[in-house]
Amino acid sequence: MTPHADSTPTDAPSPARERGEPSAGAPGTGRLVGLDLARGLAVFGMYAVHVGPAPGQDGVIGFLMEPAQGRSSALFAVLAGFAVALITGRRTPKTGEAGRQAVAKVIIRAVILLALGTALTLTGTPVVPILAFYGLFFLLVLPLYRLGAKPLALIAAGWALIGPQLLYALKPVVGGRVFLSYGQADGPVSLFFTGGYPALTWVPFVIAGMAVARCDLAATAVRIRLALTGVALAVTGYGGSWLALRLVPGAAEAVREAEQGSGMSSVSSVSPDSIGIFGDTPAGMLAAAPHSEATLSIVAATGVAILVITVCLAATDSFPRLRRLAWPVIAVGSMSLTAYVYHIVAIWLLNTEEATVPPLYVLLGFIESVTVLATVWSRFFQRGPLEWLTGRATAPVSRSQGRGSPKGL
Repeated sequence: MTPHADSTPTDAPSPARERGEPSAGAPGTGRLVGLDLARGLAVFGMYAVHVGPAPGQDGVIGFLMEPAQGRSSALFAVLAGFAVALITGRRTPKTGEAGRQAVAKVIIRAVILLALGTALTLTGTPVVPILAFYGLFFLLVLPLYRLGAKPLALIAAGWALIGPQLLYALKPVVGGRVFLSYGQADGPVSLFFTGGYPALTWVPFVIAGMAVARCDLAATAVRIRLALTGVALAVTGYGGSWLALRLVPGAAEAVREAEQGSGMSSVSSVSPDSIGIFGDTPAGMLAAAPHSEATLSIVAATGVAILVITVCLAATDSFPRLRRLAWPVIAVGSMSLTAYVYHIVAIWLLNTEEATVPPLYVLLGFIESVTVLATVWSRFFQRGPLEWLTGRATAPVSRSQGRGSPKGL
């Protein structure tokens, strides 16, 4: 989830890079500041889902909360693919000793994420922490790190097509989506099949992120194609679902009944607490609702994520003033692992479920506090606290590479 090869699942760039100042020997790296802007927006989206007002309520607030549902976590997953690609050599995958060192770094990060995600789950908050799932995602996509953009895109598309159907077929064996009681750590079955972010249907987001990262993101023509691809995927996912639910006899009614049975208020806002893939109805496979784990949902959310990333890259590159104005959000994005853990720990300590403060004020408090902390921290340090610790964990690998490998690999 971050652009620096020595951070964590949210690898953070240096302050110079964040400000768009290319570092020595790395012309144009300032363009990647757009990734941190996208990460910052994803962080705020996750906050909105976990502590903000319900999206189903009437009025402007409910309307504003709606886009974050499922899409912010999908954006995080796509950016996780960027992290893997950046660590292993963004446009040109590393080979030889450098490649082995990069693989070791990804594995170390994956182990840290698995442990950290498990620890956050044990806090017992009413949130399904995503970090343990990310750790598994890193390991699952690692064998693909030498592939180029086109093969990765094809694999992501194939996985998105097959994974949801396979998950649905396996439901009688692994059970529906079963959420463990708060405070219980996720096991392998949950991580692969029944958890809030099952690998069988979420890995395509990560692979898609790797494919985008392999592209020449500095080229205007490439950015235009990516933006159009994002729009096409979003229209295909949401539009295809809209048509299918109306053209397939009984599909819309079956989904509506399953949705009501799981406590949902609308097809367009499905929380991770829904039971399986819209209960036991096959019609749920036609839905593009967030967290429905259906193919059209994956396609649509991937399109939105690609569009957001492309717009953020183009905006920060083309409008320096915007980059300065968005600096606090970029600072949050540059330490998105720390920001994510911060809000889970804060939910645990503050027990927000019992709070009498209106959710909107809770959300604003979370956003304001993490923005101030990230902005101040980034003025003095190159990485966030957890990003720095993860970098230290991979430091022996870097030192080994420096001793045994020629420069430039």
